[in-house]
Amino acid sequence: MNSNPEIAKSLKTGTFSTNYHDLGTGFPVVMIHGSGPGVTAWANWRLIMPELAKKFRVIAPDMVGFGYSERPEGISYTKEIWVQQLKDLLDELKLDQVDLVGNSFGGGISIAFAIAYPERVRRLILMGSAGTPFELTEALDKVWGYEPSIQNMREMLDIFAYNRNLVTDELAELRYQASIRPGFQEAFSSMFPAPRQRWVNSLASAEADIRALPHQSLIIHGREDLVIPLQSSITLLNWLQHAQLHVFGECGHWAQIEHASRFSQMVENFLSE
Repeated sequence: MNSNPEIAKSLKTGTFSTNYHDLGTGFPVVMIHGSGPGVTAWANWRLIMPELAKKFRVIAPDMVGFGYSERPEGISYTKEIWVQQLKDLLDELKLDQVDLVGNSFGGGISIAFAIAYPERVRRLILMGSAGTPFELTEALDKVWGYEPSIQNMREMLDIFAYNRNLVTDELAELRYQASIRPGFQEAFSSMFPAPRQRWVNSLASAEADIRALPHQSLIIHGREDLVIPLQSSITLLNWLQHAQLHVFGECGHWAQIEHASRFSQMVENFLSE
């Protein structure tokens, strides 16, 4: 029995295998994690998945280059590759249509997927989302430029969370250990090398394409988010025709952890409309 909760099921997606969580029954909700060092779907969504799984089928993959999905030799990590991985996963699971929840980097991927395959997305939830052009923040530059040490991981957690009570030495140690597992840092450091503004731009979709999206969309952002500016969610609100925006005060880039029960409730209400 595998004792690591981050490793779940595995499916072949194109040329590599994807590690993904699959809980509950009901309409499928696919959750795409962010791009922090050592991140996994489980680390991002562990507080949310069991709650949503009471009403929905929750699917949360490790995007290629992250977590426990295979890291193929010589792969180039691009928005197109991640969109393709998501399509392959849905095809393998025989899911014609899903709700998409995208966190940060995962929001950029969710938007790009909805543009490429609009009929395969029912509703869109974007949290602290990339996907629009914005000026690289100092915090995001640090996150993508992470070099493994407990001190640096502690700084990462301070960047992510507004509530410092969440940032314990235990958590820093745990996430540091996660970031130095075999292959993790090699893939991570190759993904977003400096200068990093170009990676913000490469995760962005064209304004006209976003404006054309027909989906009901819920946008969520932390007021104190240092990583992705609140302005980027306001941009999404202005561009997405059928959108609503909720801003959590006293919240950094970790709405799903800092306001877990409110976040779950809001997502459930929106998807149940």
